[in-house]
Amino acid sequence: MAKFIKGNELNSEIEKILESACESIILISPYIKLHDKYKYALQTKINDDNIKLTVMFGKNKEDMSKSMKQEDFDFFKQFPNVEILYQNNLHAKYYANESKAVLTSMNLYDFSQNNNIEAGILMENTFKGMFTGDNNLESDSWEYFNNVLDQAEKLYERVPVYEKKNFISSNKYVGSEVDIDKLSDFFGNKEYKKVYKKRVETNKLKSTNSNTQSKVSRTLLSTSKLIIELNCTKANFDNLMEEVGYVDNKNITPKGKDAGLVQKSFRGKDYIAYPNNLEVFNKLN
Repeated sequence: MAKFIKGNELNSEIEKILESACESIILISPYIKLHDKYKYALQTKINDDNIKLTVMFGKNKEDMSKSMKQEDFDFFKQFPNVEILYQNNLHAKYYANESKAVLTSMNLYDFSQNNNIEAGILMENTFKGMFTGDNNLESDSWEYFNNVLDQAEKLYERVPVYEKKNFISSNKYVGSEVDIDKLSDFFGNKEYKKVYKKRVETNKLKSTNSNTQSKVSRTLLSTSKLIIELNCTKANFDNLMEEVGYVDNKNITPKGKDAGLVQKSFRGKDYIAYPNNLEVFNKLN
C-alpha cells in the first residue's frame, strides 16, 4: 500500500519508522544532520543488538563533514549493530524499517525538516513483495535501494558479538566489535581540523563584518566570486542554494527573492547575484 504524505505527516511517519523498528533501520540521505526528534526516536533503539542500523550519505567527497557532522557519526557509532556507507553521487532520500518505508524529497537534515516544502510516498509491507515476487512499488523501490547500498563504500561497521550457550537457549549478546572504521581517522585528522578551524574562524569574521552593515549596503556577488570568497566548490554552493530553497532549477524562488537574490545579465548572459552576507553561507563550513 502506498500513500502520499507531506508536511507534519511526513515528519511523523519517519519518526514512526524509527520508533517501530524491530529488525532494521535504513537511513539514506545525501546530507545528514539529525533533528532532535529523530535523534530521540533513534535513542530508544541504541542498546538493541537485534536491530541493524544502516546509514548512507553522499556528496562532498573532498570534505565529507559537509554532508555528515561528527556529532552524528559519534551518535551512530554507539549502536551495537551499525554500518555507515558513502555514495558520492547520491541524491535520493529513503527511510525504512522491516515493514515501512518513505521515499521522499527531504534530506535527513534539521533545516529541511523545519523550513522546506517536502513531500513523499509512504509504503507499507515493504518486504512482503520481495518474498512473494509481487511486482509493486514497495518491492521495486526496496530492491533498487538494496542494490545502491551494495555498491556504496563502507566507511564504518560495528557488529554484535554473541556467546554461544547451548542448543536450547539463545545466544547471549556480550558486546560489539568495530570491523571497519575510516571515519574516525577522517574526523580525528589533526591537519584536517587545523584547516577546518581556520575556515570557520575566517567565515565567522566575515559574518561579523557583514552584520555591522545595513541591508542597503550589502554587496551583490556572482557565484564565481562567492565561491572564491567562501573557499568552497561551485557544486557545494549550488547544492546549498537548492537545499535552503533559494534556487530551483537555476531560477530564483520567492524565498530567494526575499533573501535578496537578484537576477542580472552580463553580455547577454543571465546570472544570479547573491548578497555576500547571507547567514546560510556558514553552512558551507
